[in-house]
Amino acid sequence: MSHNSKGKFINLSYIDKNMGRGKDKLMITYKFRAYPTPEQEKKLHEIFVIEAQLYNEMIKKVNEINTYDLKTTEKTLRQVIHDLESLWKGKIYSKAIYAVEEKLIANLKGLAQLKKKGKKVGSLKPKEKFTFLFYRQHGFKIDIDGVELSKFGKIKVLFHRPIEGKIKGVGIKLDKDNKWYVYVVSEITPKPLPKTGKVVAIDWGIEKLLTTSDGIAIQNPLILDKLEEKIKRLQKALSRKKKGSKNYEKTRIKLAKLYKYARNLINDYLHKVTTWLIENYDVIYVENIRVEKLIQINKAKKLRRHILQANYYKFLELLEYKAKLYGKQVIKVSPKNTSKKCSRCGYVNQKLTLNDRIFKCPKCGLEIDRDYNAALNILNAGVGRPKVPVERKPLLYISFSEGVYSKFPQ
Repeated sequence: MSHNSKGKFINLSYIDKNMGRGKDKLMITYKFRAYPTPEQEKKLHEIFVIEAQLYNEMIKKVNEINTYDLKTTEKTLRQVIHDLESLWKGKIYSKAIYAVEEKLIANLKGLAQLKKKGKKVGSLKPKEKFTFLFYRQHGFKIDIDGVELSKFGKIKVLFHRPIEGKIKGVGIKLDKDNKWYVYVVSEITPKPLPKTGKVVAIDWGIEKLLTTSDGIAIQNPLILDKLEEKIKRLQKALSRKKKGSKNYEKTRIKLAKLYKYARNLINDYLHKVTTWLIENYDVIYVENIRVEKLIQINKAKKLRRHILQANYYKFLELLEYKAKLYGKQVIKVSPKNTSKKCSRCGYVNQKLTLNDRIFKCPKCGLEIDRDYNAALNILNAGVGRPKVPVERKPLLYISFSEGVYSKFPQ
């Protein structure tokens, strides 16, 4: 089993959540490079502007009706689509235009959730243009070298891998580095892997991406740290350019490509780490971490940046999805005192600080790697029975370069 970040598990949540799904089925999204002609690019940009105009009119109506009732909001938005039919009819496939409404509904739900959590939220901002066009269920046809879209035509696509399952939707997107991609949403049936009989707990961290209760530590590559100087140079150069000029656009694309390079590297790495975990363990215990809270309590700018770089939510999203796909379990446990509790005697060392990388128990004398100790506590919390820690034995350390080539222990 192997996964490539260019192929699967692309986060298009506002689409995936609205897709009709059969019982015991999963939605998966593939991403492929697309090569529209210059004429097609021009037409797509025109469509994106129309989508934005429609979206902005919808925002105005939402502000006017000022209601939290979802059915009333949806009815109002569909009326806007009908009233502005002359704007899009004949230019955009009718089913595709409703993806604009779904995007707005998803954004409104996101704001409502933030407000419910006590966050300060503003209003939705108008858009100059969209960068995405989506066809749900109908209006598209896929063949060996491209995608035929109703009211648009055929776009050349490089399908670098086969598409599994029943195709439920197709979209085309312009990325920040001005490259085009086609997304294919497919419904698939889970395919359980053979059971290994093994259970593990993992402690997610900053210095080490994760440490397992089996004594394996996997490096956090901190890719953005390594690219920091290049990023700063390009950001400084961009700030000196006139917005909208050719030089500004050239520099913006260079910066976007650099960020994309970093994102692809970490996503590929996370895919390989999560695949290894799923292939080797039947049950995986993780901490139920709130990253926002970690960022709030840690004031050091560098530490906060490293917390974000570790990308826990992405890691967990991939792990949980693959567990559903391959018949494994991911179970969350409370993170309370997992780092401060002795995994052997249960004593809680309240004096432990972030700088203490070795856990020393003043009660029973245990000396052990701090993250390994936490992983054992997570396992104890999940399984309910203690595992005897391996004192002073070095952890099996997996470097970034080994992880990139999937050189994990079996």
